[in-house]
Amino acid sequence: MPPKNKNKKPITGLQNPGLLTDHDIYLFKEGSHGKLYDKLGAHLMSVDGVEGTHFAVWAPNAKNVSVIGDFNEWRPNSHHLKARADGSGIWEEFIPSMSRGAAYKYHIESRYNNYEVDKGDPFAFLWEMPPKTASTVWDLNYEWNDADWMKNRRTANALNAPFSVYEVHFGSWRRVAEDGNRSLNYREFAPQLAEYVKEMGFTHVEFLPVMEHPFFGSWGYQTVGYFAPSSRYGTPQDFMYLIDHLHQNGIGVILDWVPSHFPSDEHGLIYFDGTHLYEHADPKKGYHPDWNSYIFNYGRNEVRAFLISSALFWLEKYHVDGLRVDAVASMLYLDYSRKEGEWIPNEFGGRENIEAIDFLKKFNEAVYRAHPDVQTIAEESTAWPMVSRPVYVGGLGFGMKWNMGWMHDTLKYFSNDPVHRKYHHNQLTFSIWYAFSENFMLSLSHDEVVHGKGSLLGKMPGDDWQKFANLRALFGYMYGHPGKKLFFMGGELGQWREWNHDSSLDWHLLQFPPHEGVRQWMKDLNYLYRSEPALHEIDFAAEGFEWIDASDWEKSVISFLRKSKKTKDVILVVCNFTPVPRHNYRVGVPRGGFWKEALNSDAKTYGGSGQGNMGGMEAAPVPAHGKYYSLSLTLPPLSVVFFKS
Repeated sequence: MPPKNKNKKPITGLQNPGLLTDHDIYLFKEGSHGKLYDKLGAHLMSVDGVEGTHFAVWAPNAKNVSVIGDFNEWRPNSHHLKARADGSGIWEEFIPSMSRGAAYKYHIESRYNNYEVDKGDPFAFLWEMPPKTASTVWDLNYEWNDADWMKNRRTANALNAPFSVYEVHFGSWRRVAEDGNRSLNYREFAPQLAEYVKEMGFTHVEFLPVMEHPFFGSWGYQTVGYFAPSSRYGTPQDFMYLIDHLHQNGIGVILDWVPSHFPSDEHGLIYFDGTHLYEHADPKKGYHPDWNSYIFNYGRNEVRAFLISSALFWLEKYHVDGLRVDAVASMLYLDYSRKEGEWIPNEFGGRENIEAIDFLKKFNEAVYRAHPDVQTIAEESTAWPMVSRPVYVGGLGFGMKWNMGWMHDTLKYFSNDPVHRKYHHNQLTFSIWYAFSENFMLSLSHDEVVHGKGSLLGKMPGDDWQKFANLRALFGYMYGHPGKKLFFMGGELGQWREWNHDSSLDWHLLQFPPHEGVRQWMKDLNYLYRSEPALHEIDFAAEGFEWIDASDWEKSVISFLRKSKKTKDVILVVCNFTPVPRHNYRVGVPRGGFWKEALNSDAKTYGGSGQGNMGGMEAAPVPAHGKYYSLSLTLPPLSVVFFKS
């Protein structure tokens, strides 16, 4: 049992209508209430010395609502809730003797179509272990030990800080083979993940949606419990312990959050009170054909308050450092994945979802108003302008945006046989044309290693040696390119097979030198990236980047500089994307003196051939590439080399 929060005082002398005040109802109806989790749902409390639970649920089109569970043998006529008289549509009641751990649902009788249904609590803090579907009465008492991190996290989460994210799926990072191949629980996860991420040098972890979801194979993207971590891995306090432990080890935590759609499971949000309460009634706006799921009605004030409260809940109650918002493009466009006649234009005849746009802006404003030291990150796959620009200048207000264009072009380029890469050189250089139009995060995410796409190593051409060399070159190029970094688990092991959520990563591969070499390369990249301001300080402005030579398509070589504002340090990055070593390859540099070879992906310790520049060299006063000085380099085969003056 976690320690009780000493500052938590019981609510006594509760009077009808309960926890909710008139001001709460006003904010709820207005769509601006950001702490509904303190008001709706199930809350343990004491009323006039009697222990029990106060329930409150929004069901405006119900004629009767009752709480059912083991405590009343799931009988719907036993514990009725009362409808508030203020027109809010909220039903509530205090039920004595309902204690922590009790399973419950709301039995809802609709005013329409004689519809009756048993629903889980949209605001539940905990749900039963799937495939069971009831909510569980629980509290969020926990004594945090991450005060130092919380006090200073503004620096760690800043846009000019190193941001290297390790993306993790709870159920498949590591499993316990000797215990039926089960997944680790939150408390088992904590020391193992913290130790590994710290060793590897990542600054943050990002969890695929931890929010409760009925179908394990959805990886959490079909969310039912918007205020509950999945009970598959433990209790809310267990999840808090995991975040707490990561913070104590200097590791930030980002959660995937899914406001774009929700599943059709009967116990969830769908058709909640016999009407389309959370979702649009018209399937042309309310149904997602790709995912067989339902779209929130962003124009409904109470729905906006529900979603914004969910976002703020994880930041407030779980101390998370950021939210990565899934499938933003599907929210922005009314015709997303729809054919002609399958969508309804907006009031101006356009394809833009005005209500969703307004919601996203309000969401970001609410987050940064309450927690200016966190980040919101958009997975947005189109060229929608100003996604990561403030709302007050016309943007959507996100802190960062995944650079999907860079990801697609880069993986396509690397999939080409090196002999043909010179004909696709623009796939490497094009990204810089738009690299500073947004605050971009370069992502090699889970989406690139599933559904028959193969692993990252499997995408690489050539024999085994060339595949590993190409993979190391891909990672090196990624860490040199402007933009924050996100990397899905398993890629650093050089997995041969694509990701499978039903099994552990292939940790056994690390006994083989080529795989351990890739892992060591990733580790050293992270340490160089974090220690050199030139590689992270100016990621979102042209001042942090300069081409040396982008035009050597014949040899498939590119060279560029990364720059720091504070220290004036400069890092030279030279990439050779063919298996042909280049000797005496001249590269212009902005200053004389010794240029240290900081990292070389072809070093033998990484599984390379061991070619390089003997630790560095003096710049000669020989003009090249518009510079007064230059280096005469050895470029190893399929390599990325970093130099620092």
